[in-house]
Amino acid sequence: MVSEDSTGVAGGQPWPQTPAQAIAMQRALAGRVLQVDDFGSVRRVAGVDVGFPGGGRCARAAVAVLSFPDLLPVEHAVAELPVTFPYIPGLLSFRELPAVLAALARLAELPDLLLVDGQGLAHPRRFGIACHLGVLTGLPCIGVAKTRLVGDHDPVPDRRGAWVPLRHRGEAIGAVLRSRVGVQPIYVSPGHRVSLEGAVEWTMACTARYRLPETTRAAHAVASRKE
Repeated sequence: MVSEDSTGVAGGQPWPQTPAQAIAMQRALAGRVLQVDDFGSVRRVAGVDVGFPGGGRCARAAVAVLSFPDLLPVEHAVAELPVTFPYIPGLLSFRELPAVLAALARLAELPDLLLVDGQGLAHPRRFGIACHLGVLTGLPCIGVAKTRLVGDHDPVPDRRGAWVPLRHRGEAIGAVLRSRVGVQPIYVSPGHRVSLEGAVEWTMACTARYRLPETTRAAHAVASRKE
Protein backbone atom coordinates (compact mmCIF):
# COMPACT_ATOMS: atom_id res chain seq x y z
CA MET A 1 0.00 0.00 0.00
CA VAL A 2 1.22 3.51 -0.81
CA SER A 3 0.87 6.15 1.87
CA GLU A 4 0.85 9.92 1.35
CA ASP A 5 3.94 10.32 3.53
CA SER A 6 6.03 7.74 1.64
CA THR A 7 8.73 10.30 0.94
CA GLY A 8 11.47 8.39 2.71
CA VAL A 9 13.04 5.02 2.01
CA ALA A 10 13.51 1.83 3.95
CA GLY A 11 15.22 2.50 7.22
CA GLY A 12 13.73 5.97 7.67
CA GLN A 13 16.23 7.78 5.48
CA PRO A 14 15.01 11.40 5.12
CA TRP A 15 14.05 13.00 1.82
CA PRO A 16 17.08 14.83 0.37
CA GLN A 17 17.31 18.59 0.68
CA THR A 18 20.43 19.18 -1.43
CA PRO A 19 21.65 17.95 -4.83
CA ALA A 20 24.52 16.05 -3.22
CA GLN A 21 22.10 14.20 -0.93
CA ALA A 22 19.81 13.42 -3.88
CA ILE A 23 22.63 12.01 -6.02
CA ALA A 24 23.80 9.89 -3.09
CA MET A 25 20.29 8.50 -2.69
CA GLN A 26 20.04 7.69 -6.40
CA ARG A 27 23.29 5.78 -6.29
CA ALA A 28 22.26 3.94 -3.14
CA LEU A 29 18.87 2.88 -4.51
CA ALA A 30 19.84 2.11 -8.11
CA GLY A 31 20.97 -1.37 -7.13
CA ARG A 32 17.42 -2.23 -6.05
CA VAL A 33 15.97 -1.82 -9.54
CA LEU A 34 14.75 -5.13 -11.03
CA GLN A 35 15.12 -5.34 -14.81
CA VAL A 36 12.98 -8.46 -15.28
CA ASP A 37 9.27 -8.92 -15.92
CA ASP A 38 8.12 -9.59 -12.38
CA PHE A 39 4.35 -9.21 -12.31
CA GLY A 40 1.25 -11.22 -13.06
CA SER A 41 -1.90 -10.44 -15.01
CA VAL A 42 -2.58 -6.80 -15.81
CA ARG A 43 -6.13 -5.47 -15.48
CA ARG A 44 -5.37 -1.86 -14.60
CA VAL A 45 -2.69 0.28 -16.24
CA ALA A 46 -1.98 3.83 -15.16
CA GLY A 47 -0.28 6.94 -16.43
CA VAL A 48 1.53 9.43 -14.22
CA ASP A 49 1.95 13.09 -15.11
CA VAL A 50 3.22 16.06 -13.07
CA GLY A 51 2.74 19.75 -13.80
CA PHE A 52 3.80 22.88 -11.95
CA PRO A 53 1.06 25.49 -11.64
CA GLY A 54 1.56 28.74 -9.80
CA GLY A 55 4.89 29.59 -11.34
CA GLY A 56 6.48 26.30 -10.29
CA ARG A 57 5.85 26.69 -6.57
CA CYS A 58 3.54 23.65 -6.47
CA ALA A 59 3.69 20.19 -8.02
CA ARG A 60 0.37 18.87 -9.29
CA ALA A 61 0.48 15.12 -9.85
CA ALA A 62 -2.18 13.13 -11.64
CA VAL A 63 -2.59 9.36 -11.86
CA ALA A 64 -5.08 8.12 -14.44
CA VAL A 65 -6.04 4.44 -14.28
CA LEU A 66 -7.34 2.68 -17.39
CA SER A 67 -8.70 -0.82 -17.86
CA PHE A 68 -6.57 -3.21 -19.87
CA PRO A 69 -6.70 -4.18 -22.69
CA ASP A 70 -9.56 -1.87 -23.70
CA LEU A 71 -7.88 1.27 -22.24
CA LEU A 72 -11.05 2.81 -20.83
CA PRO A 73 -11.01 5.24 -17.87
CA VAL A 74 -11.50 3.56 -14.51
CA GLU A 75 -10.29 5.94 -11.83
CA HIS A 76 -8.04 8.94 -11.30
CA ALA A 77 -6.51 10.90 -8.46
CA VAL A 78 -4.77 14.25 -8.14
CA ALA A 79 -2.54 15.70 -5.45
CA GLU A 80 -0.94 19.13 -5.23
CA LEU A 81 1.96 19.84 -2.88
CA PRO A 82 4.48 22.66 -2.43
CA VAL A 83 7.78 22.10 -4.24
CA THR A 84 10.70 21.67 -1.84
CA PHE A 85 13.53 20.75 -4.23
CA PRO A 86 15.12 22.89 -6.96
CA TYR A 87 14.83 22.21 -10.69
CA ILE A 88 17.95 20.24 -11.66
CA PRO A 89 18.05 17.95 -14.71
CA GLY A 90 18.65 14.37 -13.61
CA LEU A 91 17.10 15.04 -10.19
CA LEU A 92 13.54 15.84 -11.21
CA SER A 93 12.07 12.95 -9.25
CA PHE A 94 12.89 14.76 -6.02
CA ARG A 95 10.58 17.61 -7.09
CA GLU A 96 7.82 15.40 -8.40
CA LEU A 97 7.57 12.20 -6.36
CA PRO A 98 6.05 13.57 -3.13
CA ALA A 99 2.99 14.69 -5.09
CA VAL A 100 2.91 11.45 -7.12
CA LEU A 101 2.96 9.34 -3.98
CA ALA A 102 0.16 11.43 -2.50
CA ALA A 103 -1.94 10.94 -5.64
CA LEU A 104 -1.33 7.17 -5.68
CA ALA A 105 -2.42 6.99 -2.03
CA ARG A 106 -5.80 8.46 -2.99
CA LEU A 107 -6.68 5.67 -5.42
CA ALA A 108 -9.24 3.11 -4.32
CA GLU A 109 -7.11 0.37 -5.90
CA LEU A 110 -3.52 0.51 -7.06
CA PRO A 111 -2.74 -0.21 -10.74
CA ASP A 112 -0.95 -3.36 -11.88
CA LEU A 113 1.46 -1.38 -14.07
CA LEU A 114 2.52 2.27 -14.19
CA LEU A 115 3.73 4.19 -17.25
CA VAL A 116 5.51 7.30 -16.03
CA ASP A 117 6.04 10.45 -18.08
CA GLY A 118 9.83 10.49 -17.70
CA GLN A 119 12.93 8.34 -17.68
CA GLY A 120 13.61 4.98 -16.12
CA LEU A 121 17.06 3.44 -16.63
CA ALA A 122 17.77 5.98 -19.39
CA HIS A 123 19.40 8.26 -16.84
CA PRO A 124 23.04 9.12 -16.05
CA ARG A 125 22.87 7.16 -12.78
CA ARG A 126 20.33 4.59 -14.06
CA PHE A 127 17.71 5.94 -11.68
CA GLY A 128 15.14 8.16 -13.35
CA ILE A 129 11.72 8.89 -11.90
CA ALA A 130 10.21 5.58 -13.11
CA CYS A 131 12.92 3.65 -11.26
CA HIS A 132 12.58 5.83 -8.17
CA LEU A 133 8.80 5.45 -8.06
CA GLY A 134 9.04 1.71 -8.60
CA VAL A 135 11.60 1.16 -5.87
CA LEU A 136 9.67 3.29 -3.35
CA THR A 137 6.28 1.67 -4.03
CA GLY A 138 7.24 -1.79 -5.27
CA LEU A 139 4.98 -1.31 -8.31
CA PRO A 140 6.05 -2.31 -11.84
CA CYS A 141 6.98 0.89 -13.67
CA ILE A 142 8.03 1.95 -17.18
CA GLY A 143 9.56 5.26 -18.16
CA VAL A 144 8.07 6.79 -21.32
CA ALA A 145 9.77 10.06 -22.20
CA LYS A 146 9.19 12.48 -25.06
CA THR A 147 12.86 13.53 -25.20
CA ARG A 148 16.25 11.90 -24.67
CA LEU A 149 18.27 12.61 -21.53
CA VAL A 150 21.39 10.54 -22.25
CA GLY A 151 22.60 8.00 -24.79
CA ASP A 152 22.97 7.50 -28.52
CA HIS A 153 21.14 5.37 -31.05
CA ASP A 154 20.87 4.38 -34.69
CA PRO A 155 18.06 5.67 -36.91
CA VAL A 156 14.66 4.20 -36.12
CA PRO A 157 12.76 2.64 -39.05
CA ASP A 158 9.58 4.55 -39.90
CA ARG A 159 7.33 1.63 -39.00
CA ARG A 160 4.89 1.42 -36.09
CA GLY A 161 6.45 -0.64 -33.30
CA ALA A 162 10.00 -0.44 -34.68
CA TRP A 163 12.70 0.34 -32.16
CA VAL A 164 16.45 0.49 -31.70
CA PRO A 165 18.47 0.30 -28.48
CA LEU A 166 19.39 3.49 -26.68
CA ARG A 167 22.98 3.04 -25.49
CA HIS A 168 25.09 4.87 -22.95
CA ARG A 169 28.61 3.94 -21.86
CA GLY A 170 28.34 0.66 -23.74
CA GLU A 171 25.07 -0.37 -22.08
CA ALA A 172 21.58 -0.67 -23.52
CA ILE A 173 19.55 1.56 -21.21
CA GLY A 174 16.33 1.87 -23.16
CA ALA A 175 14.58 1.79 -26.51
CA VAL A 176 13.92 4.49 -29.08
CA LEU A 177 10.45 3.47 -30.18
CA ARG A 178 8.44 4.49 -33.24
CA SER A 179 4.96 4.43 -31.76
CA ARG A 180 3.37 5.95 -34.86
CA VAL A 181 4.49 6.27 -38.46
CA GLY A 182 5.68 9.71 -39.50
CA VAL A 183 6.20 11.18 -36.01
CA GLN A 184 9.19 11.53 -33.73
CA PRO A 185 10.01 8.42 -31.65
CA ILE A 186 9.59 8.16 -27.91
CA TYR A 187 12.16 7.02 -25.35
CA VAL A 188 11.13 3.95 -23.37
CA SER A 189 13.13 2.43 -20.53
CA PRO A 190 12.52 -0.02 -17.70
CA GLY A 191 11.62 1.53 -14.38
CA HIS A 192 11.23 -1.39 -11.98
CA ARG A 193 10.15 -5.04 -12.29
CA VAL A 194 10.03 -4.74 -16.09
CA SER A 195 12.54 -5.84 -18.75
CA LEU A 196 13.55 -3.67 -21.70
CA GLU A 197 11.64 -5.86 -24.15
CA GLY A 198 8.66 -5.92 -21.79
CA ALA A 199 8.73 -2.14 -21.48
CA VAL A 200 8.51 -1.80 -25.27
CA GLU A 201 5.72 -4.36 -25.57
CA TRP A 202 3.61 -2.83 -22.81
CA THR A 203 4.11 0.68 -24.11
CA MET A 204 2.89 -0.37 -27.53
CA ALA A 205 -0.02 -2.28 -25.97
CA CYS A 206 -1.09 0.98 -24.30
CA THR A 207 -0.67 3.08 -27.45
CA ALA A 208 -3.55 3.54 -29.86
CA ARG A 209 -3.72 6.24 -32.55
CA TYR A 210 -1.31 8.79 -31.13
CA ARG A 211 2.41 9.15 -30.45
CA LEU A 212 2.04 8.80 -26.68
CA PRO A 213 0.38 5.94 -24.79
CA GLU A 214 -3.23 6.40 -23.77
CA THR A 215 -2.12 6.22 -20.15
CA THR A 216 0.12 9.26 -20.57
CA ARG A 217 -2.55 11.17 -22.49
CA ALA A 218 -5.16 10.42 -19.83
CA ALA A 219 -2.89 11.50 -16.97
CA HIS A 220 -1.99 14.72 -18.75
CA ALA A 221 -5.66 15.50 -19.35
CA VAL A 222 -6.43 14.96 -15.65
CA ALA A 223 -3.45 17.06 -14.55
CA SER A 224 -4.45 19.92 -16.83
CA ARG A 225 -8.05 20.32 -15.72
CA LYS A 226 -9.52 21.81 -12.59
CA GLU A 227 -10.71 19.28 -10.05
